[in-house]
Amino acid sequence: MLRVVSWNINGIRSPLQGVGYEEPSNCTATAVGHILDKLDADIVCLQETKVTRDALTEPLAIIEGYNSYFSFSRNRSGYSGVATFCKDSATPVAAEEGLSGLLATQNGDVGCYGNMDEFTQEELRALDSEGRALLTQHKIRTWEGKEKTLTLINVYCPHADPGKPERLTFKMRFYRLLQIRAEALLAAGSHVIILGDLNTAHRPIDHWDAANLECFEEDPGRKWMDGLLSNLGCQAGSYTGSFIDSYRCFQPKQKGAFTCWSTVSGARHLNYGSRLDYVLGDRTLVIDTFQASFLLPEVMGSDHCPVGAVLSVSSVPAKQCPPLCTRFLPEFAGTQLKILRFLVHLEQDPEFKQSALQLTNQTQAQVRQNKARVRSARSRSSQAGTTRGQKKLMSYFQPSSTHPQASSNLELPNLGALVTPRTSEEEVMANVVEGQPKASEAKVAKEVQTSFWKSLLGGPSPMPLCEGHREPCVMRTVKKPGPNRGRHF
Repeated sequence: MLRVVSWNINGIRSPLQGVGYEEPSNCTATAVGHILDKLDADIVCLQETKVTRDALTEPLAIIEGYNSYFSFSRNRSGYSGVATFCKDSATPVAAEEGLSGLLATQNGDVGCYGNMDEFTQEELRALDSEGRALLTQHKIRTWEGKEKTLTLINVYCPHADPGKPERLTFKMRFYRLLQIRAEALLAAGSHVIILGDLNTAHRPIDHWDAANLECFEEDPGRKWMDGLLSNLGCQAGSYTGSFIDSYRCFQPKQKGAFTCWSTVSGARHLNYGSRLDYVLGDRTLVIDTFQASFLLPEVMGSDHCPVGAVLSVSSVPAKQCPPLCTRFLPEFAGTQLKILRFLVHLEQDPEFKQSALQLTNQTQAQVRQNKARVRSARSRSSQAGTTRGQKKLMSYFQPSSTHPQASSNLELPNLGALVTPRTSEEEVMANVVEGQPKASEAKVAKEVQTSFWKSLLGGPSPMPLCEGHREPCVMRTVKKPGPNRGRHF
Protein backbone atom coordinates (compact mmCIF):
# COMPACT_ATOMS: atom_id res chain seq x y z
CA MET A 1 0.00 0.00 0.00
CA LEU A 2 1.06 3.57 -0.71
CA ARG A 3 -0.21 6.22 1.71
CA VAL A 4 -0.01 9.91 0.76
CA VAL A 5 -0.94 12.82 3.04
CA SER A 6 -1.25 16.55 2.37
CA TRP A 7 -1.34 19.28 5.02
CA ASN A 8 -1.34 23.07 4.96
CA ILE A 9 0.93 23.42 7.95
CA ASN A 10 0.72 27.23 8.25
CA GLY A 11 4.43 27.65 9.01
CA ILE A 12 6.86 24.76 9.35
CA ARG A 13 8.95 26.62 11.94
CA SER A 14 6.03 27.22 14.31
CA PRO A 15 5.49 24.94 17.34
CA LEU A 16 3.64 21.83 16.21
CA GLN A 17 1.71 20.07 18.96
CA GLY A 18 -1.20 18.65 17.03
CA VAL A 19 -0.21 14.98 17.12
CA GLY A 20 0.42 14.51 20.81
CA TYR A 21 3.93 15.97 20.78
CA GLU A 22 4.53 18.72 23.31
CA GLU A 23 8.00 20.20 23.35
CA PRO A 24 9.37 23.75 23.55
CA SER A 25 9.35 25.72 20.33
CA ASN A 26 13.13 25.41 20.00
CA CYS A 27 12.64 21.68 19.26
CA THR A 28 10.80 22.34 16.00
CA ALA A 29 13.04 20.10 13.92
CA THR A 30 12.44 17.17 16.26
CA ALA A 31 8.70 17.94 16.22
CA VAL A 32 8.58 17.78 12.42
CA GLY A 33 10.21 14.35 12.46
CA HIS A 34 7.75 13.17 15.10
CA ILE A 35 4.79 14.49 13.08
CA LEU A 36 5.99 12.69 9.95
CA ASP A 37 6.15 9.48 11.94
CA LYS A 38 2.68 10.04 13.43
CA LEU A 39 1.11 10.74 10.06
CA ASP A 40 2.65 7.43 8.97
CA ALA A 41 2.60 8.27 5.27
CA ASP A 42 5.01 7.24 2.56
CA ILE A 43 4.78 10.73 1.04
CA VAL A 44 3.87 13.86 3.01
CA CYS A 45 3.16 17.09 1.13
CA LEU A 46 3.19 20.31 3.15
CA GLN A 47 1.92 23.71 2.06
CA GLU A 48 2.46 27.23 3.37
CA THR A 49 5.79 26.36 4.96
CA LYS A 50 6.62 30.08 5.20
CA VAL A 51 10.34 29.42 5.03
CA THR A 52 12.95 30.73 2.61
CA ARG A 53 16.19 29.01 1.76
CA ASP A 54 18.31 31.30 3.93
CA ALA A 55 16.13 30.42 6.96
CA LEU A 56 16.08 26.66 6.29
CA THR A 57 18.17 24.77 8.83
CA GLU A 58 19.71 21.35 8.34
CA PRO A 59 17.78 19.62 11.19
CA LEU A 60 14.55 20.94 9.69
CA ALA A 61 15.32 19.96 6.10
CA ILE A 62 17.00 16.60 6.63
CA ILE A 63 14.90 14.15 8.66
CA GLU A 64 16.23 10.67 9.26
CA GLY A 65 14.44 8.10 7.12
CA TYR A 66 13.12 10.74 4.68
CA ASN A 67 14.37 12.71 1.69
CA SER A 68 12.87 16.18 1.36
CA TYR A 69 12.26 18.72 -1.41
CA PHE A 70 11.43 22.39 -0.92
CA SER A 71 10.11 25.20 -3.10
CA PHE A 72 10.65 28.70 -1.72
CA SER A 73 9.04 32.06 -2.34
CA ARG A 74 11.43 34.31 -4.22
CA ASN A 75 9.55 37.55 -3.57
CA ARG A 76 8.72 37.63 0.12
CA SER A 77 10.22 36.12 3.23
CA GLY A 78 7.97 34.07 5.48
CA TYR A 79 5.38 33.63 2.74
CA SER A 80 3.93 30.67 0.85
CA GLY A 81 6.26 27.75 0.06
CA VAL A 82 5.69 23.99 -0.24
CA ALA A 83 7.69 20.93 0.78
CA THR A 84 7.49 17.21 0.07
CA PHE A 85 8.91 14.56 2.42
CA CYS A 86 9.31 11.07 0.97
CA LYS A 87 10.27 7.99 2.92
CA ASP A 88 13.47 6.37 1.72
CA SER A 89 11.28 3.48 0.56
CA ALA A 90 9.42 5.93 -1.72
CA THR A 91 12.38 7.90 -3.07
CA PRO A 92 11.34 9.66 -6.31
CA VAL A 93 13.16 9.20 -9.59
CA ALA A 94 12.74 12.90 -10.47
CA ALA A 95 11.79 16.14 -8.73
CA GLU A 96 11.15 19.63 -10.02
CA GLU A 97 10.24 23.02 -8.60
CA GLY A 98 7.49 25.05 -10.29
CA LEU A 99 5.02 24.34 -13.08
CA SER A 100 6.45 26.29 -16.02
CA GLY A 101 9.85 24.65 -16.35
CA LEU A 102 11.71 27.95 -15.92
CA LEU A 103 13.09 26.74 -12.59
CA ALA A 104 14.15 23.38 -13.99
CA THR A 105 17.83 22.49 -13.80
CA GLN A 106 17.79 20.08 -16.78
CA ASN A 107 19.09 17.34 -14.45
CA GLY A 108 16.62 15.06 -12.74
CA ASP A 109 13.59 17.11 -13.81
CA VAL A 110 10.11 15.70 -14.42
CA GLY A 111 9.55 17.32 -17.85
CA CYS A 112 6.33 17.25 -19.93
CA TYR A 113 5.27 20.92 -19.88
CA GLY A 114 2.56 21.02 -22.53
CA ASN A 115 1.71 23.99 -24.73
CA MET A 116 2.24 27.21 -22.76
CA ASP A 117 2.18 29.65 -25.67
CA GLU A 118 -0.70 31.56 -24.08
CA PHE A 119 1.66 32.70 -21.30
CA THR A 120 4.47 35.22 -21.58
CA GLN A 121 7.86 34.52 -20.03
CA GLU A 122 7.29 37.25 -17.46
CA GLU A 123 3.92 35.74 -16.51
CA LEU A 124 5.36 32.26 -16.13
CA ARG A 125 8.19 33.60 -14.03
CA ALA A 126 5.74 35.44 -11.79
CA LEU A 127 3.51 32.37 -11.36
CA ASP A 128 6.49 30.27 -10.24
CA SER A 129 8.14 32.94 -8.10
CA GLU A 130 5.97 32.39 -5.01
CA GLY A 131 7.01 28.78 -4.37
CA ARG A 132 3.57 27.25 -4.87
CA ALA A 133 4.26 24.00 -6.74
CA LEU A 134 6.58 21.03 -6.35
CA LEU A 135 6.57 17.88 -8.48
CA THR A 136 7.95 14.46 -7.55
CA GLN A 137 7.85 11.51 -9.92
CA HIS A 138 7.80 7.96 -8.57
CA LYS A 139 7.89 4.44 -9.89
CA ILE A 140 5.04 2.27 -8.59
CA ARG A 141 4.19 -1.41 -8.97
CA THR A 142 0.56 -2.54 -9.20
CA TRP A 143 -0.78 -5.72 -7.64
CA GLU A 144 -0.47 -7.28 -11.11
CA GLY A 145 3.28 -6.67 -11.04
CA LYS A 146 3.31 -3.89 -13.65
CA GLU A 147 5.57 -0.89 -13.14
CA LYS A 148 4.08 2.50 -13.85
CA THR A 149 4.96 6.14 -13.36
CA LEU A 150 3.18 8.32 -10.81
CA THR A 151 3.67 12.08 -10.63
CA LEU A 152 2.60 13.98 -7.50
CA ILE A 153 1.96 17.71 -7.86
CA ASN A 154 2.11 19.37 -4.45
CA VAL A 155 0.37 22.75 -4.81
CA TYR A 156 -0.57 25.72 -2.67
CA CYS A 157 -2.92 27.69 -4.90
CA PRO A 158 -3.25 31.47 -4.45
CA HIS A 159 -6.00 33.07 -2.42
CA ALA A 160 -8.22 35.59 -4.21
CA ASP A 161 -8.42 38.65 -1.98
CA PRO A 162 -11.73 40.48 -2.68
CA GLY A 163 -9.97 43.81 -2.32
CA LYS A 164 -7.30 42.94 -4.88
CA PRO A 165 -8.78 42.03 -8.28
CA GLU A 166 -5.32 41.34 -9.69
CA ARG A 167 -4.95 38.42 -7.28
CA LEU A 168 -8.06 36.77 -8.74
CA THR A 169 -6.46 37.03 -12.18
CA PHE A 170 -3.24 35.59 -10.75
CA LYS A 171 -5.16 32.72 -9.16
CA MET A 172 -6.99 31.81 -12.37
CA ARG A 173 -3.79 31.92 -14.41
CA PHE A 174 -2.15 29.64 -11.86
CA TYR A 175 -5.09 27.24 -12.18
CA ARG A 176 -4.72 27.27 -15.94
CA LEU A 177 -0.98 26.57 -15.77
CA LEU A 178 -1.57 23.74 -13.28
CA GLN A 179 -4.15 22.12 -15.57
CA ILE A 180 -1.89 22.37 -18.64
CA ARG A 181 1.00 20.73 -16.81
CA ALA A 182 -1.13 17.97 -15.29
CA GLU A 183 -2.77 17.10 -18.61
CA ALA A 184 0.61 17.10 -20.36
CA LEU A 185 1.90 14.55 -17.84
CA LEU A 186 -1.20 12.42 -18.41
CA ALA A 187 -0.68 12.59 -22.16
CA ALA A 188 2.91 11.43 -21.69
CA GLY A 189 1.71 8.24 -19.99
CA SER A 190 2.17 9.11 -16.32
CA HIS A 191 -0.49 8.81 -13.65
CA VAL A 192 -1.02 12.12 -11.86
CA ILE A 193 -2.14 13.11 -8.36
CA ILE A 194 -2.81 16.78 -7.59
CA LEU A 195 -2.88 17.29 -3.85
CA GLY A 196 -2.72 20.29 -1.58
CA ASP A 197 -4.58 23.48 -0.75
CA LEU A 198 -6.55 24.54 -3.83
CA ASN A 199 -8.14 27.48 -1.95
CA THR A 200 -11.60 26.82 -3.42
CA ALA A 201 -14.60 25.02 -1.92
CA HIS A 202 -15.92 23.18 -4.95
CA ARG A 203 -19.58 22.52 -4.17
CA PRO A 204 -22.15 23.85 -1.67
CA ILE A 205 -21.66 20.73 0.44
CA ASP A 206 -18.02 21.78 0.87
CA HIS A 207 -18.90 25.10 2.59
CA TRP A 208 -20.83 25.55 5.81
CA ASP A 209 -22.61 28.74 4.64
CA ALA A 210 -22.82 28.30 0.88
CA ALA A 211 -26.54 29.18 0.82
CA ASN A 212 -25.85 32.70 2.04
CA LEU A 213 -22.95 33.36 -0.31
CA GLU A 214 -23.80 35.47 -3.33
CA CYS A 215 -23.28 33.77 -6.69
CA PHE A 216 -21.64 30.72 -5.14
CA GLU A 217 -21.87 28.62 -8.29
CA GLU A 218 -20.60 31.48 -10.49
CA ASP A 219 -17.24 31.73 -8.79
CA PRO A 220 -14.43 31.43 -11.43
CA GLY A 221 -12.50 28.99 -9.27
CA ARG A 222 -15.48 26.65 -8.92
CA LYS A 223 -16.12 26.79 -12.65
CA TRP A 224 -12.51 25.84 -13.26
CA MET A 225 -12.87 22.86 -10.92
CA ASP A 226 -16.03 21.83 -12.78
CA GLY A 227 -13.98 21.54 -15.94
CA LEU A 228 -11.07 19.79 -14.25
CA LEU A 229 -13.05 17.14 -12.37
CA SER A 230 -15.46 14.41 -13.31
CA ASN A 231 -19.07 15.24 -12.54
CA LEU A 232 -20.40 12.06 -10.97
CA GLY A 233 -17.62 10.70 -8.80
CA CYS A 234 -16.52 7.26 -9.88
CA GLN A 235 -19.49 6.59 -12.15
CA ALA A 236 -18.25 5.70 -15.62
CA GLY A 237 -19.57 7.43 -18.69
CA SER A 238 -20.60 10.75 -17.10
CA TYR A 239 -17.67 13.07 -16.66
CA THR A 240 -16.01 15.95 -18.40
CA GLY A 241 -12.66 16.37 -16.65
CA SER A 242 -9.62 14.14 -16.39
CA PHE A 243 -9.46 14.05 -12.57
CA ILE A 244 -11.61 12.82 -9.71
CA ASP A 245 -12.05 14.32 -6.26
CA SER A 246 -11.05 11.20 -4.34
CA TYR A 247 -12.83 12.12 -1.10
CA ARG A 248 -16.17 12.74 -2.82
CA CYS A 249 -15.66 9.53 -4.76
CA PHE A 250 -15.78 7.58 -1.47
CA GLN A 251 -17.97 10.00 0.53
CA PRO A 252 -20.23 11.72 -2.04
CA LYS A 253 -22.86 12.92 0.48
CA GLN A 254 -20.81 13.45 3.65
CA LYS A 255 -21.74 16.80 5.19
CA GLY A 256 -19.51 18.80 7.50
CA ALA A 257 -16.37 17.35 5.92
CA PHE A 258 -14.26 20.48 6.18
CA THR A 259 -10.50 20.99 6.17
CA CYS A 260 -10.11 24.69 7.00
CA TRP A 261 -11.56 26.86 9.76
CA SER A 262 -11.16 30.48 10.77
CA THR A 263 -8.93 30.86 13.83
CA VAL A 264 -10.41 34.26 14.79
CA SER A 265 -13.90 33.18 15.84
CA GLY A 266 -13.19 29.67 17.09
CA ALA A 267 -15.06 28.22 14.13
CA ARG A 268 -13.30 24.88 14.33
CA HIS A 269 -15.00 24.04 17.62
CA LEU A 270 -18.41 24.53 15.95
CA ASN A 271 -17.20 23.08 12.63
CA TYR A 272 -17.96 26.25 10.64
CA GLY A 273 -15.45 25.65 7.91
CA SER A 274 -14.88 24.77 4.27
CA ARG A 275 -13.10 22.05 2.33
CA LEU A 276 -10.16 23.63 0.55
CA ASP A 277 -7.69 20.71 0.61
CA TYR A 278 -7.96 17.89 -1.90
CA VAL A 279 -6.39 14.73 -3.22
CA LEU A 280 -7.24 14.65 -6.92
CA GLY A 281 -6.23 11.66 -9.02
CA ASP A 282 -6.59 10.89 -12.68
CA ARG A 283 -9.68 8.82 -13.39
CA THR A 284 -7.95 5.54 -14.20
CA LEU A 285 -5.71 5.73 -11.13
CA VAL A 286 -8.56 6.47 -8.72
CA ILE A 287 -10.85 3.74 -10.04
CA ASP A 288 -8.13 1.07 -10.22
CA THR A 289 -5.91 1.74 -7.21
CA PHE A 290 -7.50 4.09 -4.63
CA GLN A 291 -8.60 2.16 -1.55
CA ALA A 292 -9.58 5.08 0.68
CA SER A 293 -9.57 8.87 0.92
CA PHE A 294 -9.75 10.51 4.32
CA LEU A 295 -9.63 13.71 6.39
CA LEU A 296 -7.89 14.05 9.77
CA PRO A 297 -9.78 16.88 11.55
CA GLU A 298 -8.52 15.69 14.93
CA VAL A 299 -4.96 16.74 14.05
CA MET A 300 -4.34 20.23 15.40
CA GLY A 301 -1.46 22.65 14.92
CA SER A 302 -2.77 24.62 11.93
CA ASP A 303 -5.95 26.26 10.65
CA HIS A 304 -6.12 23.32 8.20
CA CYS A 305 -6.26 19.61 8.86
CA PRO A 306 -4.42 16.88 6.92
CA VAL A 307 -6.07 15.01 4.07
CA GLY A 308 -4.86 11.85 2.37
CA ALA A 309 -5.46 8.71 0.38
CA VAL A 310 -4.38 5.07 0.31
CA LEU A 311 -3.45 3.35 -2.97
CA SER A 312 -3.17 -0.37 -3.58
CA VAL A 313 0.28 -0.06 -5.14
CA SER A 314 3.80 -0.38 -3.85
CA SER A 315 6.55 2.14 -4.38
CA VAL A 316 9.73 1.26 -6.25
CA PRO A 317 12.38 3.54 -4.72
CA ALA A 318 15.03 5.16 -6.86
CA LYS A 319 18.63 4.21 -6.14
CA GLN A 320 19.60 7.85 -5.71
CA CYS A 321 17.69 10.98 -4.76
CA PRO A 322 17.13 13.61 -7.48
CA PRO A 323 19.44 16.67 -7.43
CA LEU A 324 16.66 18.84 -5.99
CA CYS A 325 16.85 16.92 -2.70
CA THR A 326 17.81 19.19 0.21
CA ARG A 327 20.65 16.91 1.26
CA PHE A 328 22.46 17.98 -1.91
CA LEU A 329 22.22 21.70 -1.13
CA PRO A 330 25.77 23.07 -0.68
CA GLU A 331 25.00 24.36 2.81
CA PHE A 332 23.96 20.85 3.90
CA ALA A 333 26.25 18.70 1.76
CA GLY A 334 29.29 19.17 4.01
CA THR A 335 31.38 20.83 1.30
CA GLN A 336 33.05 24.20 1.42
CA LEU A 337 31.16 26.92 -0.44
CA LYS A 338 32.89 28.76 -3.24
CA ILE A 339 32.69 32.53 -3.48
CA LEU A 340 31.16 32.24 -6.97
CA ARG A 341 27.99 30.80 -5.41
CA PHE A 342 27.38 34.17 -3.75
CA LEU A 343 27.64 36.09 -7.04
CA VAL A 344 24.63 36.65 -9.25
CA HIS A 345 24.95 36.38 -13.02
CA LEU A 346 23.61 39.55 -14.59
CA GLU A 347 21.90 39.48 -17.95
CA GLN A 348 23.55 42.00 -20.28
CA ASP A 349 21.86 43.71 -23.17
CA PRO A 350 23.46 43.50 -26.65
CA GLU A 351 24.72 47.10 -26.59
CA PHE A 352 26.49 46.56 -23.27
CA LYS A 353 27.98 43.28 -24.49
CA GLN A 354 29.25 44.99 -27.67
CA SER A 355 30.82 47.87 -25.77
CA ALA A 356 32.37 45.45 -23.30
CA LEU A 357 33.77 43.41 -26.18
CA GLN A 358 35.29 46.51 -27.76
CA LEU A 359 36.81 47.52 -24.43
CA THR A 360 38.21 44.03 -24.00
CA ASN A 361 39.77 44.10 -27.47
CA GLN A 362 41.33 47.49 -26.77
CA THR A 363 42.69 46.27 -23.46
CA GLN A 364 44.16 43.14 -25.05
CA ALA A 365 45.82 45.23 -27.76
CA GLN A 366 47.29 47.56 -25.16
CA VAL A 367 48.58 44.60 -23.13
CA ARG A 368 50.25 43.13 -26.24
CA GLN A 369 51.85 46.50 -27.00
CA ASN A 370 53.14 46.84 -23.44
CA LYS A 371 54.57 43.33 -23.52
CA ALA A 372 56.38 44.10 -26.76
CA ARG A 373 57.86 47.26 -25.27
CA VAL A 374 59.01 45.39 -22.18
CA ARG A 375 60.67 42.68 -24.28
CA SER A 376 62.40 45.33 -26.38
CA ALA A 377 63.61 47.18 -23.31
CA ARG A 378 64.94 43.98 -21.74
CA SER A 379 66.83 43.03 -24.89
CA ARG A 380 68.53 46.43 -25.08
CA SER A 381 69.33 46.31 -21.39
CA SER A 382 71.04 42.93 -21.75
CA GLN A 383 73.08 44.18 -24.72
CA ALA A 384 74.12 47.45 -23.12
CA GLY A 385 75.09 46.09 -19.71
CA THR A 386 78.86 45.85 -19.11
CA THR A 387 78.69 44.19 -15.72
CA ARG A 388 77.52 40.75 -14.78
CA GLY A 389 75.45 39.67 -11.79
CA GLN A 390 72.51 41.49 -10.26
CA LYS A 391 70.64 43.89 -12.57
CA LYS A 392 70.57 47.58 -11.85
CA LEU A 393 67.29 49.25 -10.96
CA MET A 394 67.47 51.60 -13.96
CA SER A 395 67.64 48.64 -16.34
CA TYR A 396 63.86 48.41 -15.95
CA PHE A 397 63.35 52.04 -16.98
CA GLN A 398 64.64 52.18 -20.54
CA PRO A 399 63.43 54.36 -23.42
CA SER A 400 60.55 53.13 -25.54
CA SER A 401 61.36 51.22 -28.73
CA THR A 402 59.54 53.89 -30.74
CA HIS A 403 61.96 56.68 -29.65
CA PRO A 404 65.69 57.23 -30.23
CA GLN A 405 67.92 55.93 -27.49
CA ALA A 406 69.19 59.40 -26.58
CA SER A 407 65.75 61.00 -26.58
CA SER A 408 64.73 63.40 -23.86
CA ASN A 409 61.35 61.63 -23.40
CA LEU A 410 62.57 58.68 -21.34
CA GLU A 411 59.80 56.68 -19.70
CA LEU A 412 60.11 56.57 -15.90
CA PRO A 413 57.69 55.56 -13.17
CA ASN A 414 55.33 58.19 -11.88
CA LEU A 415 56.90 59.09 -8.53
CA GLY A 416 55.51 62.59 -8.32
CA ALA A 417 54.39 61.99 -4.76
CA LEU A 418 57.96 61.11 -3.70
CA VAL A 419 60.16 63.36 -5.87
CA THR A 420 60.57 66.96 -4.79
CA PRO A 421 58.74 69.43 -7.04
CA ARG A 422 61.87 71.39 -7.86
CA THR A 423 63.19 68.76 -10.32
CA SER A 424 61.38 65.92 -12.07
CA GLU A 425 62.98 62.59 -12.87
CA GLU A 426 62.55 63.09 -16.58
CA GLU A 427 64.30 66.49 -16.59
CA VAL A 428 67.27 65.25 -14.61
CA MET A 429 67.80 62.23 -16.81
CA ALA A 430 67.24 64.23 -19.99
CA ASN A 431 69.86 66.86 -18.95
CA VAL A 432 72.42 64.19 -18.24
CA VAL A 433 71.81 62.42 -21.52
CA GLU A 434 71.91 65.65 -23.55
CA GLY A 435 75.08 66.85 -21.76
CA GLN A 436 77.02 63.78 -22.67
CA PRO A 437 75.77 62.58 -26.04
CA LYS A 438 79.01 60.84 -26.87
CA ALA A 439 79.52 58.97 -23.59
CA SER A 440 79.20 55.25 -23.45
CA GLU A 441 75.82 53.76 -22.63
CA ALA A 442 77.06 52.26 -19.40
CA LYS A 443 78.44 55.58 -18.16
CA VAL A 444 75.26 57.40 -19.12
CA ALA A 445 73.13 54.84 -17.29
CA LYS A 446 75.29 55.16 -14.19
CA GLU A 447 75.14 58.95 -14.12
CA VAL A 448 71.39 58.95 -14.79
CA GLN A 449 70.93 56.53 -11.92
CA THR A 450 73.02 58.68 -9.59
CA SER A 451 71.17 61.87 -10.51
CA PHE A 452 67.81 60.18 -10.13
CA TRP A 453 68.49 58.94 -6.63
CA LYS A 454 69.96 62.29 -5.60
CA SER A 455 66.77 64.01 -6.66
CA LEU A 456 64.70 61.37 -4.92
CA LEU A 457 66.61 61.51 -1.66
CA GLY A 458 67.38 65.21 -1.73
CA GLY A 459 65.22 65.93 1.28
CA PRO A 460 62.25 68.26 1.62
CA SER A 461 61.97 71.48 -0.32
CA PRO A 462 63.14 74.68 1.43
CA MET A 463 60.53 76.73 3.20
CA PRO A 464 58.82 79.27 0.92
CA LEU A 465 59.35 82.98 1.61
CA CYS A 466 56.70 85.26 2.95
CA GLU A 467 55.35 87.40 0.15
CA GLY A 468 55.33 90.49 2.33
CA HIS A 469 58.57 90.33 4.35
CA ARG A 470 60.45 87.85 2.14
CA GLU A 471 61.34 85.75 5.19
CA PRO A 472 61.13 81.94 5.49
CA CYS A 473 57.73 80.73 6.59
CA VAL A 474 57.28 78.75 9.81
CA MET A 475 55.47 75.36 9.74
CA ARG A 476 52.63 74.97 12.23
CA THR A 477 50.70 71.86 13.32
CA VAL A 478 46.98 71.73 14.15
CA LYS A 479 46.53 70.59 17.77
CA LYS A 480 42.81 71.31 18.19
CA PRO A 481 40.70 68.11 18.31
CA GLY A 482 38.89 67.47 15.06
CA PRO A 483 39.37 66.09 11.56
CA ASN A 484 42.33 68.47 10.86
CA ARG A 485 44.32 67.52 13.95
CA GLY A 486 47.93 66.65 13.08
CA ARG A 487 47.90 68.46 9.75
CA HIS A 488 50.68 70.93 8.88
CA PHE A 489 50.27 74.38 7.41
